[in-house]
Amino acid sequence: MTALPRNVPSSTDPHHLPGVRWLRSSYSTGANNCVETTRPAAGPWAGLLAVRDSKDPAGPALLFSPESWSGFTAAFH
Repeated sequence: MTALPRNVPSSTDPHHLPGVRWLRSSYSTGANNCVETTRPAAGPWAGLLAVRDSKDPAGPALLFSPESWSGFTAAFH
């Protein structure tokens, strides 16, 4: 990865991740044992990919650059 991920609250507080819509992984079994992602369009995290645990939607999110996330996911294919 080219940069270390950052950790921010993923709550609905607009100061953290404003106006985002979280998407659940297509690999999710419906048992809340997967990840959710979003791409903030505005604010200080615009352009990054936020990833959070679907079991803890109010918990923290990790932020990745698009290049870092691509590198991470490519390592598992």
